[in-house]
Amino acid sequence: MESFYCLGVVISILYDDYAPPHFRDAYGEYRIIVQVDTGKIEGLFPRRALLAVMAWYIQHRDELTENWLRSQKHEPLERIELLE
Repeated sequence: MESFYCLGVVISILYDDYAPPHFRDAYGEYRIIVQVDTGKIEGLFPRRALLAVMAWYIQHRDELTENWLRSQKHEPLERIELLE
């Protein structure tokens, strides 16, 4: 698992995780999964945290896709710029 921290949100991509490509987010007791290709969200998140994650997702969708592919090959993930 590789994790990035963004405004108190932990964003993770798990090695050998199931398809379709996605990343996981944790914020306190809240958890969501965001599909990289579609932006579809599973789970619940506070509105402010969700808006921040989705803004970050839109800016870094290509990098997330690349990191998903790297994770499936057990390669180290590239750092992705965090939201400020």
